[in-house]
Amino acid sequence: MSTVWDDLDLLLDSPSSLTVTSNTRGTVKDNAHFRVDEDVSALRKAIEGLGTTERTLIEVLTQRSNAQRLLIAKAYEKATGRALKDDLEGDTHGDFEDFLVALVTPPAVYDCQLVIGAIKGAGTTESTLTEIFASRSNRQIKALSDAYLAETGRSMIEDLRSEVSGDYGKALLILAEGKRDESVTVDSAKAKADATALYEAGEKKWGTDEGRFIDILCHRSVPQLRQTLIEYKNISKKTLQESIESEMSGDLEDLLVAVVKCVKSAPAYLAERLFKSMKGAGTTESTLTRIVVSRSEIDLLDVRGEFKKLFGYTLYSKLESEVSGNYGEALKHICGQDA
Repeated sequence: MSTVWDDLDLLLDSPSSLTVTSNTRGTVKDNAHFRVDEDVSALRKAIEGLGTTERTLIEVLTQRSNAQRLLIAKAYEKATGRALKDDLEGDTHGDFEDFLVALVTPPAVYDCQLVIGAIKGAGTTESTLTEIFASRSNRQIKALSDAYLAETGRSMIEDLRSEVSGDYGKALLILAEGKRDESVTVDSAKAKADATALYEAGEKKWGTDEGRFIDILCHRSVPQLRQTLIEYKNISKKTLQESIESEMSGDLEDLLVAVVKCVKSAPAYLAERLFKSMKGAGTTESTLTRIVVSRSEIDLLDVRGEFKKLFGYTLYSKLESEVSGNYGEALKHICGQDA
């Protein structure tokens, strides 16, 4: 299971979704035959008719890009005086409703709602915060932070600060600032020095200097950290991930392991999250919805590819056996089958 995380040689040439800005690796693209008025009337018929025609909702909303869905929502409101989101909430329910509403939400606003959801109510959902802040690029975090301010009138960092604490809080807040170094040049001497510092702060020391791990892992650029992971294994004979797993525990361990995994391959990290959400009794639909929707125009093709490499079967076939009904149909439409 851990093999993908141990093969460090592949790292140096592969692109990273934390720095990549193209969206050619998504499963969802602009629909070439897009006609906003036709879509609006199809949706109206589906929603206003006797009994909602879910198939129409699925066909229209999963076969358009987010930008096109937002145009549909705008035209829908103009034509009906009602928000499409409200009508979808009124006419569908459960996971299917959550999925469709996510599809008609701008990506940064969707991320922002996920963060609000994770810090609202009793107890904070650290696993969601960890996944979001470990896997988003600086650009996405900046957009999320702006959306948060627009949505709540408050600073995301300040709200997070009052919810998370300790070393986990410290690391999460650094990531949530979205200021990871973005330079693409790798300083080998610095990578060696960082690797040595990490080794001395963990494996070599009685008790772990978490601060050193947090500082290096949350600030350095992706190419720089990839080189550091290679140097670390040369010095320690263990991978950095193995060292973190043996030296730390709880939310901090989860967050730093997520950071290391995303530095290597965010799609592989997310594929693993999808797999775990469908493992054992019961499926965690909120995780499925979150990852499939938020990566649909970024790197869902790569997430699919990594899923198959890691688990030996396609994500589509796993969805087919785990999720059913309209929700399952909508998910599979966005996921798409492997060629």
